[in-house]
Amino acid sequence: MAVAETTDATFEQDTNSGVVLTDFWATWCGPCRMQSPIVETVADDMAGQVTVNKLDVDANPQTAAAFGVMSIPTLLIKKDGQVVDKLIGLHTKDQIEDTLKKYL
Repeated sequence: MAVAETTDATFEQDTNSGVVLTDFWATWCGPCRMQSPIVETVADDMAGQVTVNKLDVDANPQTAAAFGVMSIPTLLIKKDGQVVDKLIGLHTKDQIEDTLKKYL
């Protein structure tokens, strides 16, 4: 399953149903570049259970500010439109999947 891009304009619609993992990142962020392939693997492994998308904080500052994203990478987890968890910093595939499984 591909990781979709989300924006300030589409974020609420993209994250209002089911379990959704959003990767808040920026092109200049080294740890974000390390996190990205891990997030893509999680998207593949959990296809059909979890929706995974990315939000570039430089291009979409309103959403990042609204959810208090101060450090990146930040992984925001929503279930049925409500924030249920937030992972800040670089995380392993197992850490991310274990966190997501709590909300399935």
